[in-house]
Amino acid sequence: MIINCDSCIMRNIACNDCVVSVLLNIKPLPGKNAEFSDQDEAAINHLATAGLVPPLRYQRDRVSDQKLRKLG
Repeated sequence: MIINCDSCIMRNIACNDCVVSVLLNIKPLPGKNAEFSDQDEAAINHLATAGLVPPLRYQRDRVSDQKLRKLG
């Protein structure tokens, strides 16, 4: 899973308790991406279920994603 904060519909709404910001210290700056393997995502989900980290709140905005692809 590749997480692009620029295309997240929760950007600037839920950044402060986003697991990406917490675990990887990635803030919603232009061009900042995070990449999780399937194992990483499963581990984050287990930690979130146990209440040890905030849940992954990333939700891709398909329109922004398409715009970014055209620019790149």
